[in-house]
Amino acid sequence: MSDPVATIIVVTHNSARWLERMSAAVAAQTETRWRLVVVDNASRADERPQLTALPAGSSVVQNETNLGFAAANNVGAQDAQTPYLVLLNPDAFPEPGWLAALITAVERYPGAAAIGSTQIRAGHETLFDGTGDVMHASGLAYRSNYGRPRSAPPPEGETFSACAAAMLVRRAAFENVGGFDARYFCYLEDVDLCFRLRLDGWRIVQCADAVVAHVGGGVLGARSAFGDFHGARNRLWTFVKCMPAPLFWPLFPVHVAASVLAVTATLLQGRGFAAWHGLIAGFAGLGAMWNARGAVQRARKARSGDIAAALAWNPLRFIGRRPVIRPVR
Repeated sequence: MSDPVATIIVVTHNSARWLERMSAAVAAQTETRWRLVVVDNASRADERPQLTALPAGSSVVQNETNLGFAAANNVGAQDAQTPYLVLLNPDAFPEPGWLAALITAVERYPGAAAIGSTQIRAGHETLFDGTGDVMHASGLAYRSNYGRPRSAPPPEGETFSACAAAMLVRRAAFENVGGFDARYFCYLEDVDLCFRLRLDGWRIVQCADAVVAHVGGGVLGARSAFGDFHGARNRLWTFVKCMPAPLFWPLFPVHVAASVLAVTATLLQGRGFAAWHGLIAGFAGLGAMWNARGAVQRARKARSGDIAAALAWNPLRFIGRRPVIRPVR
């Protein structure tokens, strides 16, 4: 058997209902050079993953506290020896050619650090779940085509960020930028990672042929106070930490205004004050993020113009969740 080239990392938390289907989908991959690492975040005893239910050669890391999605993926990656890390949610079920398509894409684009998948809605296969993440110049990020009718996915090309529900990243690039920021816990940790990869001089590519069915939030349009809080907080942190100075200073007032509008919208939708609390927590944590910004910006290799070109500037794209896919340079 050939040595593995990809370490598939699955982070679980009370996810037992999805593991059989996810494991079967991984085992059915036409590309067989992989190893599976499941990192469990303090699930209840009856929800913890068992090796006997996973493909042969898999391993389980059992955390006794919930570290969050970001830190748990870092744990799964720390002993990996393969050139590629492949992140997969427990409720994401790849088609048989998924891993082969990701590896083919990353080998075709030596300047790409990460490759994103085409996500369709599990149980609602007529809908997209996402076709790459877009960062608007305002600092608001969105998963393109989320919840939109499924048609031909956007052509293969460069997107701002890959969605960590099903993405490949070069291990060396991941390690060089420090992996995920564990302070994020979850939500937008993938946008932050891909932003830092871009600052390090890499590209991010969306692969149309790498297809997964993803449950995600379950019912279309479902939201949670937990997600609203972390999304609002982490969105501010990402903008402050990652946006280069020539863009940061003119766009920061725009970002603050857009963030206030976004969290107010959740309140008007009857979702409570969680997003407002998240934005306040984001400002409370800006000291640490400003210190992190110094290190990130000192290490920056990409020009500000490269980052500006990767952003979406038309507000209509944000409103319509339209993808932004560019030819890979």
